[in-house]
Amino acid sequence: MSLDDGQTHEPEGGDDMVAAEYVLGTLPAAERAAAARRIETEQDFARTVDRWEVRLAPMAAAYAEVDAPAAAKLAIDRRLFGSTPPQGQTGGIWQNLAFWRGLAGFAVAAMLVLALVPLLTPPAPLSPPARLAASLADPASGVQYLVVYDASRGEIGLSHVSGDAGAGDFELWLIEGGNAPASLGVIPDGASTHLTVAEAHRTLIAPGAVFAISLEPAGGSATGQPTGPVVAAGDLRTI
Repeated sequence: MSLDDGQTHEPEGGDDMVAAEYVLGTLPAAERAAAARRIETEQDFARTVDRWEVRLAPMAAAYAEVDAPAAAKLAIDRRLFGSTPPQGQTGGIWQNLAFWRGLAGFAVAAMLVLALVPLLTPPAPLSPPARLAASLADPASGVQYLVVYDASRGEIGLSHVSGDAGAGDFELWLIEGGNAPASLGVIPDGASTHLTVAEAHRTLIAPGAVFAISLEPAGGSATGQPTGPVVAAGDLRTI
């Protein structure tokens, strides 16, 4: 993908990542043209593109096809969870979101393609963003979800990319400013889904807030705070 230094780099992940960015529309023009030629001549690469089209179709179906903005940032901002660690945690990952810097990568740009607000309908001044997006990921755990928050509906759409919860459950958390993590609900293992956000949490979901996924016992945390390890996280960005 193209970085801010003006140089062109092959996306990490080889052909699989090239195929993903081709489907999402985030490749620079020259790389996209090259990928299109490969689809015509390389059967294996064409099949990889087909797999990504099937994987991302559930989130793309509800939105019109658009071009991605020319400049999409490729890093997530540093965020802190506050001075009090969750129960059973002492100075762990909940205390230092610098660990997650740079995990968003191409998937943040992907969300820009999948859920852009119609360009002819600008939001009213001072109103909350119509949609926010994030890539929740961690190379160590192998867990990744692509997330879109629709403020007008108070609904979160999660598209599962990789990773499983084993005998436990994944739970989604909102971290905003110095507030304690707030549970947004248990999310299905290995599935794409939608979650309705409680009214009390909707005003806290804003650009720069963090969505994080922890691995909890079956049924989710019994304490109202994360009790298991963080397996994926990412900053929300306006789209």
